[in-house]
Amino acid sequence: MTKVAIVTAAGRGIGAGVAKELRHRGYELALMSPSDGSLALAKELGGIGLKGSVANPEALAELVKQALGKWGRVDAVVNHTGHPPKGDLLEISAKDWQVGHDMLLFPVIELARLVTPTMLTQGSGAFVNITTFAAYEPSLAFPVSCTYRAAIGAFTKLYADRYAAQGIRMNAVLPGFTDSLQHKPETMNSIPMKRIGNVSEIAKTVAFLLSEDAGYITGQSLRVDGGIARHI
Repeated sequence: MTKVAIVTAAGRGIGAGVAKELRHRGYELALMSPSDGSLALAKELGGIGLKGSVANPEALAELVKQALGKWGRVDAVVNHTGHPPKGDLLEISAKDWQVGHDMLLFPVIELARLVTPTMLTQGSGAFVNITTFAAYEPSLAFPVSCTYRAAIGAFTKLYADRYAAQGIRMNAVLPGFTDSLQHKPETMNSIPMKRIGNVSEIAKTVAFLLSEDAGYITGQSLRVDGGIARHI
């Protein structure tokens, strides 16, 4: 049976790494990013590529439409996005808070709305929402990101509660510092493993959570951060 996955922000970094890992595991892919990166990667991997923003409901709808039009099913959705505005907590404008909502929380909810009816018909499906280790240990350096990514964790649990009995799972992956970005050398000193994570490690975790091997896992927020988060 053909397995189909939708991956957003798939043009580079973690999103591209996830797409490559899923293709290696046999998935057909529908990819989207705000740059041309997803178009090039889709061509390389033999999938569908769309240039668009996760904050645009029409773009999300078109991505799902194209996936269903070509393959007739969607087995997996990986919600990934970029970085929202930063600033001092109360200096961040209402507009920038809205940007954070639109690029982080909104697409998770909207893709669930768009894809769940198909998964219900199939009797199966899985979502993975990629957020950050700081979602539950918020940092004043990233107020918008921490706030809305914590909200994604709440939605993940609520969705899992609602649809687990119908065979649809949703989990979140919370990466630490990874080699998808440049980091200062001293960053490693704060990580118990004393190294930056690899994109491939995040991608393999995502692939595991989408697989049948994780068939009894839902509603979870899994930290993949080298041990940097402190809460138990």
